[in-house]
Amino acid sequence: MSAAAAAAAMRTTVRDPAFRLGVTDMLATSLGIGAWGLVTGVAMVKTGLSAPMAIFMSLVVYAGSAQLAVLPLMAVGAPLWVVWLTASCVNLRFIIFSSLWRNYFHRLPRRQRLAVGYFSGDVIFVAFMKRFPQQEPRPEQVPYFWGAASLNWLCWQVPTITGILLANTVPLSWGLGFAGVLALLGVLLSMLFDRASWIAAAVAATAAIAAFALPLKLNILVAIAAAVTAGLLIEAADKHLRRKPQVLLVPADGALPPAERERVEQGDVPLREERHP
Repeated sequence: MSAAAAAAAMRTTVRDPAFRLGVTDMLATSLGIGAWGLVTGVAMVKTGLSAPMAIFMSLVVYAGSAQLAVLPLMAVGAPLWVVWLTASCVNLRFIIFSSLWRNYFHRLPRRQRLAVGYFSGDVIFVAFMKRFPQQEPRPEQVPYFWGAASLNWLCWQVPTITGILLANTVPLSWGLGFAGVLALLGVLLSMLFDRASWIAAAVAATAAIAAFALPLKLNILVAIAAAVTAGLLIEAADKHLRRKPQVLLVPADGALPPAERERVEQGDVPLREERHP
């Protein structure tokens, strides 16, 4: 795609009403995201990273939870494999996110899908799924995503870089760490919208406290593993309970409609009964 065509496509996307709707939906969490980004920027410099390296990390990694998780490990000189494993475990949820994003964006070119993967985030995912619960492509989904992603990226990067540049002038007595915790709690509560997410959050908190004595902040890994396991088990149990046996009645001289035949072949209808004259 030429630069002129790309610019025209960008203008069309920005002018789409769904783009503005995505921006509007992200406004509620923008303050929490900004506070979180500011704390992360200050923390990166306070743990020993140079300003250029911290800015590079913010732009390339673009994963606040992973950055905050590995910073204490880097500060105490933890082995590299522990740092990588921690970051990977923290971001395991994006594997689940991507499997769901695929239902909406699988028709996009690879370059655009890679861009969606980079700009994807927890809050964006929750807002998107609330707007489009039916997992099927629709024209307004792409501009909506970019509206939400654009605001989320700006609300993260601008405060983060500000925190990096002003880290040496911000005293620790301001209690930014506590402000960051409050910001994270606000973002977290906005994402707890069903029973599975509430139970997974409770399991994570319990596991993190129970394993607090582990060295190198490994209690974080324990909490993540416990939460992911709990969430997957609850989702599997709910899916099993929702799948109730059905009886499909078919006239002896009638043909089974294609849609019903597909349901039978896929196992959505466990029992089929033919009605004879």
